Amino acid sequence: MQCLDVKKDMILKEFKLFFNEALSAIYPKTEIDSFFFILMEKKLKLQRIDTVLKSDFLITEKNLIDLKNIVKRLQKEEPIQYIIGNTEFYGLPFLVDKNTLIPRTETEELVAWVLDEIKVFTNNKITELSILDIGTGTGCIPISLAKNLTSLNISAIDISPEALLIARQNAILNKVTIEFIELDILNAESLPQEYDVIISNPPYVRELEKKEIKNNVLENEPHLALFVADENPLIFYNKIADLAKKQLSENGMLFFEINQYLGKETINMLVKKGFKNIQLKKDLFGNDRMIKCVLH
Repeated sequence: MQCLDVKKDMILKEFKLFFNEALSAIYPKTEIDSFFFILMEKKLKLQRIDTVLKSDFLITEKNLIDLKNIVKRLQKEEPIQYIIGNTEFYGLPFLVDKNTLIPRTETEELVAWVLDEIKVFTNNKITELSILDIGTGTGCIPISLAKNLTSLNISAIDISPEALLIARQNAILNKVTIEFIELDILNAESLPQEYDVIISNPPYVRELEKKEIKNNVLENEPHLALFVADENPLIFYNKIADLAKKQLSENGMLFFEINQYLGKETINMLVKKGFKNIQLKKDLFGNDRMIKCVLH
């Protein structure tokens, strides 16, 4: 591991060289560059172009100590989003910490699909809809919907009070109103009310798939929000589908983000429960990732 004893101050181009050398054994060059530009903007208020035009910019001792500590955390493969405490999702800012999953690009695609389908559902008219997100984490799904739609009644459920604390802060940060509910969905006998749209991105990674998960995810992100037992990988989908059967409105829609290896199994489960018009959609990486269905 690269020695982190650095001078009391350092100019930008020297620090960039140090930064690359310290992380080159762990991350690809593209990822190191991405980390560098994020940190320069967050910590030194320097835009990407500034790092070129102001290569002799003097980094003070105080800032250098801070940046050195961040390099140590990156060397331990801690996600950059946790280090800086925030990320971006669907063009919006979100706070994150170790109690929440870091929102993924694939989930942005799910949000885009939901928005498109709601516009079709309402025929582009202003109609008050009731929407529920189950397993909300940071609140990225309901908050993104609330920022892009009007006349909504949006609720979000999570089992984790710590995650809900972050989600509430994110709703305030993005100036939207969401009702957040602490609930263990697997032990719920019913949902709080009837809904027009139910969305969920529940835990779906099987224990057998852990070997495919990057170390920075495995060692840092909450396993409660990630993993399910190999013998019952659709446990959340089964439960949520059963609850949706009872409390989806007429022609209401159910959306899932799914395990890419379990598309066929998830569809078969929904068919057996009586859901119709089931659509399976791939993500931008070509993996089966999202499902939409209706009850009637």
